[in-house]
Parts: sequence; structure tokens; C-alpha cells
Amino acid sequence: MLQGAAIAVPVMALPVEEWRLYAARRWAALEPVLRERLAAASLHDTLRLGCGLLRPEAAAVLRRLCRRARAGKEPAAARFYREEGNRFFGRRHYGTAVRLYSQAASHEPPGSPEVSVCFANRSAALFHLRCFEVCLEDIARAESHGYPDRLLPKVLLRKAECLLCLGRLQDAADALSVVENKIAMDGITTSPAHQTLLKKLSQLKIKIHEKERCPEPARETCGDVQRKSEIWEENDSISGASSSLSLNFDIERGRHLVASQDILPGQSLLKEEAFVSVLCPGESRLLQDSSETVWDTRVTNADLYCHRCLRQLLASVPCRGCSYTKYCSQSCADMAWEQYHRTECSLGALLLTLGVFCHVALRTVLLAGFAEVSRLVEWSHDDDKDLRNPEARCKHLSEAPDTRAGTRSIPGCNDNGQYQSSYQAVFNLLPHAEKHSPEHKFLCMLSVVAICKQLQEAGLEGAVLNRESSEKWSKPKTCEKTSGELSPELKTMAEAMLRHMLQLQCNAQAITVMQESGSGDSAVVNKKPVRLATAFFPVLSLLNHSCCPNISVSFSGTAATVRASQPIPSGQEIFHCYDQAIKMLLKCQMDAGNFLSPGHLLMGEMEDHLAQVYATLGKWQEAARHLERSIEIVEMHHGPSSVEMGHELFKLAQILFNGFAVSEALSTIQRAEEILSVHCGPQSTQMQELQEMKTCLSELPRSILQRT
Repeated sequence: MLQGAAIAVPVMALPVEEWRLYAARRWAALEPVLRERLAAASLHDTLRLGCGLLRPEAAAVLRRLCRRARAGKEPAAARFYREEGNRFFGRRHYGTAVRLYSQAASHEPPGSPEVSVCFANRSAALFHLRCFEVCLEDIARAESHGYPDRLLPKVLLRKAECLLCLGRLQDAADALSVVENKIAMDGITTSPAHQTLLKKLSQLKIKIHEKERCPEPARETCGDVQRKSEIWEENDSISGASSSLSLNFDIERGRHLVASQDILPGQSLLKEEAFVSVLCPGESRLLQDSSETVWDTRVTNADLYCHRCLRQLLASVPCRGCSYTKYCSQSCADMAWEQYHRTECSLGALLLTLGVFCHVALRTVLLAGFAEVSRLVEWSHDDDKDLRNPEARCKHLSEAPDTRAGTRSIPGCNDNGQYQSSYQAVFNLLPHAEKHSPEHKFLCMLSVVAICKQLQEAGLEGAVLNRESSEKWSKPKTCEKTSGELSPELKTMAEAMLRHMLQLQCNAQAITVMQESGSGDSAVVNKKPVRLATAFFPVLSLLNHSCCPNISVSFSGTAATVRASQPIPSGQEIFHCYDQAIKMLLKCQMDAGNFLSPGHLLMGEMEDHLAQVYATLGKWQEAARHLERSIEIVEMHHGPSSVEMGHELFKLAQILFNGFAVSEALSTIQRAEEILSVHCGPQSTQMQELQEMKTCLSELPRSILQRT
């Protein structure tokens, strides 16, 4: 087990711990009658009752927490990263230099000479990495952002050399002509730098002439290789699905997909683009030979992947307004800005503080647009209970005279009986509000209200409601409204966001990639699956969970492909393992049980990992059960008062706290404190966190303590 490794929900999926503690204290301070009303309330009534519960001190708490998640552009940071990039470039660590120049560019304002220098410097590092096409893109960016005229000849020579290396001889010759004209216009000078330019120019001319006389043989391309085309017949009722699937609905299983014909292993069953996805920042990794400083030189997923299409980044295009968001191209940056980021941009630190689920909820409603959100929220208020109770509608479905009529009645289907990857399908995913603890719903409600209040105060309501052009809202304005009350329209958006936050607990799909772990110096490359983004896939969400799935899911950017992993006979349900880590760990645990004793340390490690995965899914009771087994093994090997026991009890306390198992959490906190105070001292970080959790839980009313 990793000592002191905290177990949490998916990386930054829920708000930071301090905000969760604040929400728990606010919940405990409510009058019992109000708590009971909130616990039993619909989503609409939860927002109506809870909007006024976000007190002024909450804004102060969030401002303090947001200062830790720096997302704005800071000139001092830009200078630091640029100088660090120069230092690593001088040591020929070109890959690290590229990352640092990218960080510098993200902190510079667009169109400034400084950002153009970042792009030019990065182009030099890319040239040494022989990434010639990307180098050319950076040179073009440097020119478009006003690269200083006196420095331009050197960059244009680099452009010519890139074109020469790519075999584009005429383009290289044209670039050299531009350099010659530029040098001639600048006048004759005898400076060493000028002489170096002339020498380089002459050398490149000679190389071009040599290549023109002795052209290199054309390289064979693999484009002529005929790939065996996959047999694919699209389903006319389920978007992106194969015709070999059908959509069914019954009272036990809800909506689910069934094989309508025999399916072979490897056969494609579904190809779906995410309706919405948000990049998870992920774990930080130090750059080569770098160290911790005032400005963070570590890289995360936020630096490695495009925030819109999730393509891997080499030379990122920064956002025009914030330092956090980065893209693979100007095209992705422009589309993201138009669709949602013009609204999100100024909220960067707040969204990082409130977590990925909050961010997904906001982006979902922004992509859907206010008109569609409002239509479906109003529909959900309909007095007809059957419209909001899919189980009650099963009787009607079973009585439908034909399949098309039945499909039309399934929640999420349109009037034509088609289940599309649309906002209507997302909205109809079950939030399972009755299965969430009242405390968790309260936390989610406070979080979405905080976002909507910030939107209103920043003057972004018009952009959220699609009433203003993107140009007008490129810079947020101060809202003239002084009242703390949300507008009716923003309350509608908040209600939809609350619904989506609750849906994500059981309908969020992790988009994963394989990433190298370790230093990379080993002869054997070690890779592990890493959660890259959290997304809504409405059609993929139709698949019910099984620890023995009959399909596998792979990702390419924001697209998911589902293939059969075994023969599936006609009439059998299609099953998906919601978290492949659980499937793999359970199999490892079963296999290991054949040759390891139950008390072996490796068996404890597997229990520990299973606890982490279940915590990631928000299944706190399952997580606690596995961690308790791990603790038994740790105690057996290290003793009841060992530091290892202290660390494991600390993790168990976090799980029990997040699951609001109050009495169990308090007793576990006491045991952890007794051990960690001896080994780590009373002022250690873990001891302080335990004290905060204990204070929060102790303030809860007696009725809650008795209930748990």
C-alpha cells in the first residue's frame, strides 16, 4: 500500500475538500425542519429552497480556495517559464523546453510581442526535435502575433530549412528570397549576427541546388494499402449503433440494449461521439531535471492534451483569456470559444475548485442552449408522474402493439422513436436522486448555485442564455444587478446542472488513455490506463453494468467505439463493465488467491486498489469494505500501532467521511489520531485534516448521528 495516499473520487471530480467541509457545516447548521424538506424535495424544490442558503461568507471561502487554482494570465509567470525554457534549450533538453515555452505562451496576452517570442523560441526547440511541420506552424504564429521585425530573418531562415527538410524545395527557395529582400532592406552591416545570417543563407541556397540536381527518391506511402473495410449497417432507431442491436425497456433493467441477431467477437456495435467531455487535470509530473518553485514546472493532462478534442499536444495553442485551457489548433480554440469557453473562461479557478462534475454539468447546459434546457426542465415539472417515472411507464411499453410505438415511449427517444446522442437523451438519464444522501445533494446544490451566481455577477448571463454574440462577451462585464437572487432563467440552468451532477455519479464515462509511468529510462516501457476526461455518452449509458461484460470500449479522442469481446447470441443483453479497473482487479484477486495466502501483503494491496476504484465511483460502502480488509492485513504484518496502520486508517476515515458514515468515521478518526500523532506529530498535514473532519462531524445534529 502507498503510505499516506489519500483515496478520493475521480481526480477533482467533486469539489475540493475544504468546500465539502463548508457544505457539511452549513447542512448541520440548518433547522431540522428545513433539512427534512430538502431531503424529500424534488430537484426543482431543492433549488427553490436552497438558492438563498449560499451565504456571503461562502463567496469569501470560494475566493480563498480559488487563489490556489491559478488560471489567469500572469506576466511574472510568463517571464519565469520563458527563462526556464531558454535554460533547458541551452542544455539541449528540447522536449522540456517546448513544454516550458508553451506554459510561457499561455500566460502572455494574444497579439503581444512577448507571445510571439514564445512561439519563435518554441519553433527552435521543435526544429531540433525534427518536428518540422509543427515548427512551421509556430513560425506562422510568431509572425501573426507581431514578432519583432529585427529578429525576423533568423526565424525565416528556420522556416526555409524546415521546408528544405520536408522536400518542399520551391517553397524553401521562396522563403530564402523573402529573407534576402529583408536583409537588403535593412541595409549593409558588419555585425557578427548579420554575417552569421548571410553565411546560413548561402549554405541553404547550396543545399537547395544540390537537392534539385539530385532529387531524393519518392518515399513509399502506406496509403495504398487496402484495409479490409468493416461491415457496418447503421441502426435506424439508435444513433451510432449497429443494426444488430435493439433498444428494450423493462421494470427490472430499465433501458438496455439487446442483440437482435448473433454477434461475433470483434464486431463493432457502437460508434459514438461524446455529447460533452471535460479534461481531468490529472496528476502532476515533474519535467526533466526540474524542481518545485514558486511557479509550478510540473505537467498534467491539462498541458498534454487538447481541452476540446483530447488530441495529444506537442505545441499547444493557448486560450485568449486564461492560462489553463490549451488546444491542439486555432480551429479547436475558436470552436470551443464559440460553443462554451467564452462563458467558462473567467470561471477557470472556480471550476477547478468545484470539480470536474460541476464543470461537465455547466458545459452540458451551455452546449444544449437555454431554449432546449428550459423546454426539458419545464417538461420535467409536468404533473403527470409517469412522464418522470420511467418504471411506471413500463406497463405502457409492454402493452405497445408494435416495436416502433414502444420505442417512441422510451425516455430519451424523440417523437419518431429514435434514441439519438442528443441533449434530450442526456437529460433523460436517471439522476437517482433518491439514492443520493441529502448531504451530497446539498453539496451539489450549493456548488451549482455558486457557479450561477458567479455567472450573474460577472455579467455573463446573456452569453449563457444565448442572447449575445461571442464578440460582445469576449470580455465579461460587471453585472448591474446587486441583488443576490438568481434570475428565473439562471435558476432553470442551475436546476438542469444539479440534475447532471447527480446523473454523473452513475452515468459518467471515463475516457481513458494509456500513459507511460515511471522515468522512461527502463528497457521495458511501463504503461497504465489513465483517466483523461469525464464525459456523457447517452447511447453508451444504455448499457447496464456487469463484472463479466461481453463488450470492450476503446477511445479515440472524444469518440467511443464498442466491440463485442465474445460471441453474443441473439436476445442476450449487452453488458459493459463501468470501470475496467474493477474487472481487472477482481480477476487478479481471484487468480492470486490460487497461490497466495489470504493474509499476503499483495492481497492487501489489491484490496487497497479496489477501495480506491470504488471510491472513484462514489461507492463509499464498497470502498470501506475493501479497505477494512486491507487494514486487517496491514495490522497482521506491521502491527496495530505502526505508521502503516495510521496511514490506512487515515484513508478509511476519508472514505467514511465522504460517505457520511458519521459514527464510524469519528471512531476511525480517533484511532488514526492516536497512531499518527506518535509517528508524524500533532502538526502534520494528516493530523490537521483529521481534526477538520472531526470538527465538522461533531457539529452535526444528534438526529443525523443517530441516523448513521
